Amino acid sequence: MIRNIDVALQLVLEPHAQVPWLIQEAVRGGVTCVQWRDKFFNDNDFYNRAVEIKSICYELKVPLIINDRVDIALAIGAAGVHLGQKDLPFEVARGILPASMSIGWTVENFEELEEAEKYDVEYIGISPVLLTSTKLDAAPPFGIEGLQRARKMSRHKLVAIGGMTPENASAVRAAGADGLAVVSAICRSQNPYETAKAFLK
Repeated sequence: MIRNIDVALQLVLEPHAQVPWLIQEAVRGGVTCVQWRDKFFNDNDFYNRAVEIKSICYELKVPLIINDRVDIALAIGAAGVHLGQKDLPFEVARGILPASMSIGWTVENFEELEEAEKYDVEYIGISPVLLTSTKLDAAPPFGIEGLQRARKMSRHKLVAIGGMTPENASAVRAAGADGLAVVSAICRSQNPYETAKAFLK
């Protein structure tokens, strides 16, 4: 099934972001999909925040992707889930989720990328492409040359995450990224509308 989430500019929300204002401004500036990720909320709080974000995304007509939590993605009817190497195996998640829900998949090295080529994923997150302070346990960065190599290896859409800024966005796209996943550059911006716009210029 072709699900076709537009991953050109994915906003990955930080836990304590000013959610309604941030999403509205970022989408107005060009964000094409939103990912809700948090490693510290309990189940109830994660679910309640997911419901709030889903309502905002629905009004703005942008898809919402839930990080890690297949159960909550199902419960709120999200557009999809984003899974990492320590989450549910792809085959298990795909068996649980309806065909209409997409799965994004993170890889942190070329061996994982080669394995991911077997999967019917919506996109592959290349993580991290550049140095990042957002994820403290991040793997060594792929770099621009590594992203170019990943592009030659993969049949999937590639989403670059890690160290994304408006200043390096062009080089990252030129290296083969179909989209950018952005955390702090937008979440911590005083003007997320202008920052999102700058990523797409």
